[in-house]
Amino acid sequence: MIEIHDLVKTYKIYDKPIDRLKESLSLTHKQYSREFHALNGVNLTVKKGENIGIIGTNGAGKSTLLKIITGVLSPTSGSVTVNGKISALLELGAGFNPEYTGLENIYLNGTMMGYTREEVDVKVEGILQFADIGDFIYQPVKTYSSGMFARLAFAVAINVEPEILIVDEALSVGDVFFQAKCYKKFEELKEKGTTILFVSHALGTIAKYCDRAILMSKGKKLSEGSPKEMIDLYKKVLVKQESEQKKEEDFNVLSKTENGVRWKDSMTLNPQINAYGNLLAEIIDFAIIDDKEQITNNICKGSLFKIKLRAKFYATIIDPIFAFTILNLQGIDITGTNTMYENTGILEVKSGEEKIVTFTQFMNLQGGEYLLSLGLTGYKDGKFIVYHRLYEACNIIVVSEKNTVGFYDMNSIVGLE
Repeated sequence: MIEIHDLVKTYKIYDKPIDRLKESLSLTHKQYSREFHALNGVNLTVKKGENIGIIGTNGAGKSTLLKIITGVLSPTSGSVTVNGKISALLELGAGFNPEYTGLENIYLNGTMMGYTREEVDVKVEGILQFADIGDFIYQPVKTYSSGMFARLAFAVAINVEPEILIVDEALSVGDVFFQAKCYKKFEELKEKGTTILFVSHALGTIAKYCDRAILMSKGKKLSEGSPKEMIDLYKKVLVKQESEQKKEEDFNVLSKTENGVRWKDSMTLNPQINAYGNLLAEIIDFAIIDDKEQITNNICKGSLFKIKLRAKFYATIIDPIFAFTILNLQGIDITGTNTMYENTGILEVKSGEEKIVTFTQFMNLQGGEYLLSLGLTGYKDGKFIVYHRLYEACNIIVVSEKNTVGFYDMNSIVGLE
């Protein structure tokens, strides 16, 4: 359906706006710009009926690739061959006139895809039912909320019977019920043989819905393969340990932490951590570690993982308590534990000493994003004391191929008779 060979997209970067004019008027053809390769030698083959996810860090070239496939951008060099009718949802508002009503935009998009007004008439009812935005369909789309805009845009994209559907992170603005309806529609389109390409930072979505995943980094296709393989590799990219020359053993960040590299430097941290306490002891480092001993914010559901804390003590403390809590995005405690609950308390730590505590457990939370808080507390003369607490220190992204109801999975075994 799609064949891409040696695709390159290069932009000229100028330090100052006047440099563009200077370069265009230079008689000696002096260069005032430097080149930025948004895409650099990308090759890709997409077969009919494949459901492909494209992942990578911001600036990897994912959206640029989709825009070139759809014809929104032209490549600097290389070739793109598309055999089929494309329906694309690249970004919120793309292809919509904000002054037109929702209904008028449906006909506008249909015309852009080559349909006659009569052909769009047949599809309008299905689009309206899927979008479910009521009488707002007769209002200018500039008055829509982002969620309403996403509903209409996606409804148009999937109801024009595309042979190739391309979606670029556009579903992140819809509510959870609308997202569920969209993914159900993905399944229906896949059964009909529709080829689907979509960019998403939701790794659980990639794992669940994709046959194959493409990992991009710095404008290049780093690798392709099964979603699980690419997600594992993506974790290494996220902690900035990935390099085409590095060997697998170099990816173990833990081997380097003892040589002065902080664990938390390899993670995505909350830039506004709420830290407080009397600082008689301090959490000086921490990490989330997956079942492959990699420091990462991404943990696969059902896998073994660790939460590791390093603390330094500035006074002699009796029975310090190390703790962690996992919260949802609304700040509600979901689960957690501490060394007192686990009956593994530390009797005494002297001033100047450091202690490392590791909590090891299976990840049974549903796929999604959570927050991690860490604490170092204790009791003195019956009074509770907070030595140091890091509230919402970082996020944890749970990657899941199967979700059940609620916050955690009971891992039920179903029998049929």
